[in-house]
Amino acid sequence: MEEKKERKEISLREVAHMLFARRTTFMKVWLTVGILSVVWILPQPRYYKSSVSLAPEEAGSNLGGVASLASTMGINLGGGNDAIYPQLYPELFESPEFLVGLFPITVTTSDGSCRNMAYATYMREHQQKNWLLYPMKQGVKAFASLFVRKKKQQQAATARPNPFRLSEADYDLMNIIRRKVSCAVDQRTDVITISVKDQDPLVSALLTDSVRTHLQEYIIRYRTSKARLDVEHYEDLVKRSREEYEKAVARYSRFCDANQEVVLQTYISQRDQLENEMQIKYNTYAATQTQLEATKAKLQEKTPSFTVLKSATVPHNAAGPKRMLFVLSMLLLATFVTVMVVLRRFLTQQLRVYGKAKKE
Repeated sequence: MEEKKERKEISLREVAHMLFARRTTFMKVWLTVGILSVVWILPQPRYYKSSVSLAPEEAGSNLGGVASLASTMGINLGGGNDAIYPQLYPELFESPEFLVGLFPITVTTSDGSCRNMAYATYMREHQQKNWLLYPMKQGVKAFASLFVRKKKQQQAATARPNPFRLSEADYDLMNIIRRKVSCAVDQRTDVITISVKDQDPLVSALLTDSVRTHLQEYIIRYRTSKARLDVEHYEDLVKRSREEYEKAVARYSRFCDANQEVVLQTYISQRDQLENEMQIKYNTYAATQTQLEATKAKLQEKTPSFTVLKSATVPHNAAGPKRMLFVLSMLLLATFVTVMVVLRRFLTQQLRVYGKAKKE
């Protein structure tokens, strides 16, 4: 006996007719979602984005052309003996010490309302906010205050916060700055791109250039820390050896002035002894001076340099939010959800029919 299995296929024409019959529902959904999207996105403050590109020139690298050849094949040989190499710079931008170091940077707004103001003060007092979120934030704070005891922490406005122990306000500000400042590194070329987003275009450009300088100084301090300690050590040795040499010269001069015409062997021997001590002190002073010059040359050799490939400029067009794109995205999402809701019964019915036909 032959079993006849009928498989009912879903007709696209039937689906289209069903959706067209619900066109009034779609119009209502589009109108509602469109109005809500516009109301939500319009109060969102615009922000501007500025960026700068750097190419680090590592000093003392002995890999030479091998590293260049490896980079062309997508292979990175790392940073040699350095614990912080370009691939770790984005992680550096996440560290509290680096972010807190941006607090005292002075900025000026394009409209002149803020001049030479600390970036931390500017972020706390001169940021536009979406007024729709204000009631929600106040409600959350009021609810949280019922369970959390608020600690009073006073901190001088001019004092630099301690990255190890930040106040609640400084910690929140650090997280906001972390989202505004970003760093990306090309894995093949090691080109560093620093980007900063801000509501003011001039602040965005100024902070981008300041972050670049801050990063360069941070890396230079790290890579030259040992060489700088050597320079300070030899500078101290030169200072002490020079003082000892000058004292030896003074003793020898006083002795010679007081015994100019004395021919006794005792005085001659004492004069020769003082002269020898003076010569020894001079040799020590000359040797430490030579070592100091060598350590300074080594410090210069260890100091990395950065080539600016693209300098920071004041942007003229806002980078976001993309209002039209946001509204269109919400309309597409609403359309998809509405289609699924409208076709839910139809698809469920078709699946049941297909399941029964498959069992028979």
